Amino acid sequence: MADSAARPASPSTVKQRLGRTGVWLASFTSESAETVRRTAAEIEDLGYGALWFGETPASREALTQAALLLSATRRLQVATGIANIYARDAVATANGANTLAEAWGDRFLLGLGVSHAPLVTTRGHDYGRPVATMRDYLDAMDSASFGVPSAPAAPRVLAALRRKMLELAGTRAQGAHPYFTTPEHTAMARDVLGPEPVLAPEQAVVVTGDVERGRAVARKYAAVYLSMPNYLNNLRELGFSDRDFEGGGSDALIDAIVPSGDPETIGERVRAHHQAGADHVCVQPLAGTLAEQLEHLRLLAPVLVG
Repeated sequence: MADSAARPASPSTVKQRLGRTGVWLASFTSESAETVRRTAAEIEDLGYGALWFGETPASREALTQAALLLSATRRLQVATGIANIYARDAVATANGANTLAEAWGDRFLLGLGVSHAPLVTTRGHDYGRPVATMRDYLDAMDSASFGVPSAPAAPRVLAALRRKMLELAGTRAQGAHPYFTTPEHTAMARDVLGPEPVLAPEQAVVVTGDVERGRAVARKYAAVYLSMPNYLNNLRELGFSDRDFEGGGSDALIDAIVPSGDPETIGERVRAHHQAGADHVCVQPLAGTLAEQLEHLRLLAPVLVG
């Protein structure tokens, strides 16, 4: 970390800020800024500790999106899940994140990831070896100078699934943000990270009384990720076979990745992540519209927030 910036908050402090449960949303891309602001404010009022969001070539740029969310809320933690390292050079990311940390105090968390080859090549970049590329990027971030005196450095977590990236997350960041995983993966990740780093997995869910309908919704979501080698390799290490990836995912795979059911059933899965070692679980309700997702978050709040 360059001498001009203060050191980021410790993992224990980041854990305290995030709380036990947050929200992960991918649906902001097609919504107006005013709708995004109103949604963030209601999520805060429901008592969730953090709001995570993704970044794609078609979405708002991650750091400006974070500023939009921070400006609409008072206490809520805002986290990029993830900011694609190929979307900005390391100096731009470091100085942009530190600008957010300075402007909004302790409410911004920078989640960084190497993304996936198809999403990187569409930007005109070559997709490098993930761990080596991330390590070089972090080196460049830590060498950047930020000219605002005494500005805090934004804490960061890495999108990490397998051992080498998890190890990097434990040594070069405040922790890890796994996505599209299971409580069994959470237990493995905690073992690799050790007790101190932040472990904040995403958990997609379907709030429904119809299990088959829930699986259908989950398969539509899973189809995107089952086309990406990063996720398939991780699932193989968790014991799933290529047969589980066929037809949008076997029932066993879908049930393991995306629980469907009433709020208490969803709560059981979130508790399973916590029991496996997660510090914070960001819940992604799968539904057709942002309004439906928000309604599901209202139904889940009595079980998840407290």
